[in-house]
Amino acid sequence: MSRLKIAIQKSGRLYEDSLQILKDCGIFINNGKDQLKVSVDNFPIEIMYLRNSDIPQYLEDGVVDIAIVGENLLIEKQKNIEIVQKLGFSKCRVSIAVPKEVETDNLNYFQAKKIATSYPNTLKKFLENNNISAEIHVISGSVEIAPNIGLADGICDIVSSGSTLFKNGLRETVTLLTSEAVLAKTFNLDQEKEKILDRLLFRIKAVLKAKNSKYILMNVPDEKIAAVSAVLPVLKSPTVLPLAEKGWSSIHSVIDEERFWEVIDELKENGAQDILIIPIDKMVM
Repeated sequence: MSRLKIAIQKSGRLYEDSLQILKDCGIFINNGKDQLKVSVDNFPIEIMYLRNSDIPQYLEDGVVDIAIVGENLLIEKQKNIEIVQKLGFSKCRVSIAVPKEVETDNLNYFQAKKIATSYPNTLKKFLENNNISAEIHVISGSVEIAPNIGLADGICDIVSSGSTLFKNGLRETVTLLTSEAVLAKTFNLDQEKEKILDRLLFRIKAVLKAKNSKYILMNVPDEKIAAVSAVLPVLKSPTVLPLAEKGWSSIHSVIDEERFWEVIDELKENGAQDILIIPIDKMVM
């Protein structure tokens, strides 16, 4: 039987979260990252721990079939790869930053100046689109120290919390793109491996849907059931169960995490009481 080869970053931001989502999908990995390739007993995949910057090329060449990788890296490497699912973790942005004493956010500040970056393709395209002629100085690692040592007038790098910029006396000015971890695939998959990928995607979507949803239970006067039900962004319709106390019912449903507090406020305004929120482990659609 074929096995789907999946590449995971062997160290860094994506490593732990990549393993966690596979674990949440019921995939149990036999050993750790000290080996290049590890097996999985309960699902037809092989996991390959690779250097992050190498993953896009391996995907394009078909050395690996799929990968969990940062969207920003795929954009930078410009490879012929398909993104099949955004994963919602390791969110960041690629931004331009300048020394904090520079008061302007105007891109014209960089005319005829130097920008240090490990994302030259992304930066070059952005500058060209904005008619800025700047010198791109390509470095790998510790990009944020470039202005302090006189190597550049600003930087272009990934930003998560912004704490690294702050520690190095920099401030963020312009965001080029936003990014998160994605599941990407090569275009060289055969039919059998496509079926395995479909099975994996089914599990991933169930996990992601659960992470972004909450199960909600509440007590509602019978005369308020219609009003409360209209507020709930349910899958089909809410479950309504009569309580022992006459004239009252319990309503069960699912709400999205993003709209949680907004929905709660509306439910209370429409008569819901004793609201209970429960995490969801998996959600199969």
